[in-house]
Amino acid sequence: MDRLLKSDVASVFDGLDSIATGMAIWDIERRLTYANLAFRHAFCFEDQRGDGAGAKQPRITYLAALLTAARSNEWVLSEPPDRWAESQLADFGVDKRSEQKLADGRTIEIVQKPMPAGGMVTTVNDISSMKRSEHALREAKTLAETADEGKTRFLRAANHDLRQPLATLRILIYNCMAELDPVHRQDMLHTMDIAVSIMEDLLGALLQIGQLDAGQIRPRVTTFQLVQIFQRLDIQFQHVASEKGLSLRFVDPRSAVVSDKALLERVLSNLVANAIRYTEVGKVLVGCRQAGRNLRIEVWDTGCGIEAENLPKIFEEFFQIGVGKRKKNAGLGLGLNIVTRLCGLLGHELNVRSTLGKGSVFSVSVPLGNIWHSDIGEPEISERIGGEFMGIPVLLIEDDDTLRQATRDLLERWGILVHAAGSKEDACRLIEDEKLKPRLIIADYSLRGEHGTSVIQTIRDRLMEPVPGVVVTADTDPQVIDAIKDAGFPILIKPVSPPRLRVLMHRLLFESEQLVLDVR
Repeated sequence: MDRLLKSDVASVFDGLDSIATGMAIWDIERRLTYANLAFRHAFCFEDQRGDGAGAKQPRITYLAALLTAARSNEWVLSEPPDRWAESQLADFGVDKRSEQKLADGRTIEIVQKPMPAGGMVTTVNDISSMKRSEHALREAKTLAETADEGKTRFLRAANHDLRQPLATLRILIYNCMAELDPVHRQDMLHTMDIAVSIMEDLLGALLQIGQLDAGQIRPRVTTFQLVQIFQRLDIQFQHVASEKGLSLRFVDPRSAVVSDKALLERVLSNLVANAIRYTEVGKVLVGCRQAGRNLRIEVWDTGCGIEAENLPKIFEEFFQIGVGKRKKNAGLGLGLNIVTRLCGLLGHELNVRSTLGKGSVFSVSVPLGNIWHSDIGEPEISERIGGEFMGIPVLLIEDDDTLRQATRDLLERWGILVHAAGSKEDACRLIEDEKLKPRLIIADYSLRGEHGTSVIQTIRDRLMEPVPGVVVTADTDPQVIDAIKDAGFPILIKPVSPPRLRVLMHRLLFESEQLVLDVR
């Protein structure tokens, strides 16, 4: 009977040794009564289990077990091993649950429960998988929250930056309504056109800021003449400065620089806007100084200046200096944060020095470029001296009636024979019934269930000619842009700039071997 009982007990112990959960029983004297294999492995004393095996050795105490584990270098402790073991010993017999990091990266959960007659039972479980899942969930939650914050920042930045050209437009429209001189009125209309193009560029830049938040923005570095940016900024801000009675002067540079033109203009636009905002009397001056291989672009103002203790903080997001007149004129505190992030992305050094009550100087250092390699920029082709498109048949496919008519009017002013269609079916009827043979196809990308890329390809198949095509879209989703590029078509983003459309048409019709695939 005893042999049978001992056999059953041994069988039970063998069974307990095969389970993944570690288990140990401690008597009231804090000595080990039993520990299965998983527990002994976790506590690093695999030679005793308290059931008679290893009986020649005295049964291990709870303190000794703790010290063995603590000194094994297998457990990651926040305090010296002996001190940690003493603190754990004080909790003997207490109902307790804790987690312990191991040196191999795993995490174990230790649960101890008191027994009615004294002593306690301890169990150990590997919860590494559960901790990894929790960590992944936390990361996903953080990512989602970051995306939400980025979206909020984007909307605030859009509000902040679009106000500037809108303010210019409002002044110009008001002045234009009362202007009787046709020449002056024409000049103001031209300036309004520039302001609208600046808003387009700002929208594009703000989309890039959103991508910046997502880590997706990639600068398009080229060599260009800095004077191009200065002239645009002069048009953008001259009226605003005049309204405040300020003198705004740009000293035209003769140098070419190496940078992303749109992003650098964005940087300087923010600096000039801030200079005007915080200057009540005097002037704002924008000029350059050569500094070794760099050109230091400086924006000077005679404004209220910045306190020395606030200089390190002004580039922080949403930071506003809330004293005196600054509070009255303060923006949302995004402009300089955008400046510093863009400069960091472009690798341009940004500096500021200021004297309270006298003014500030912000500077951006940009690598000098070879002026002979510089981009001359987008030419503004005059309709009056054009005439190159006279009599050329163009197929226009646009499903928006208003936009189709407006684009048709524009193209016809250039002397083009426009054949407009609202769908693929309409376009095919023009090809089949009217025997139209267009020299160029301009198609919207989203055509009520059809993609402009496939519609152009259908027209090409019908004509059995690779007629050049342009795809126009308001969708700035990178996947859409890539899909259009992959299909081999040049892209124009709505609202389409007439000069850009004209330049692209010229290249497609007369310089097809130099086809530019992306003229956004």
